[in-house]
Amino acid sequence: MRSFDFAPLYRATVGFDQMADLMDRVLANDVQSQTYPPYNIEKTAEDAYRISIAVAGFADQDLNVEVKEKALVVSARKAEEDEERSYLHRGIATRAFERRFHLADHVKVVGASHENGMLHIDLEREIPEALKPRRIEIANGTKAIEKDVVDAKAVN
Repeated sequence: MRSFDFAPLYRATVGFDQMADLMDRVLANDVQSQTYPPYNIEKTAEDAYRISIAVAGFADQDLNVEVKEKALVVSARKAEEDEERSYLHRGIATRAFERRFHLADHVKVVGASHENGMLHIDLEREIPEALKPRRIEIANGTKAIEKDVVDAKAVN
């Protein structure tokens, strides 16, 4: 495995520590990548996303979806099953799991649904008005001069 030193990045930049932390997390998780349960992440609109997780065998009450500290945490724990069942082959995994998705700034969970063995979590990026691009009108040079003259006359 490769090891990267982000110390020069910390010394030369301000405010990019979250990016370096993200890189550290990605590189650390590469070794122990989880494969259960399988999931999809899709972009459904310009600022909308959907995470679909295959949760066959789990009921609504077995699933838990919560947001903690900019992370979406999806977990499941199957209630104890009857000991009366005797399986000849058990291929449907219903083992407990916890899956974390780190959310970018201004990404919010807007809903979750469970249907046909799939858990769908809808997310939306809501950019505040202060951060949205806005058009600045360019004033004509003569209008700016006239305004200054009017302001000067009002003061005198």
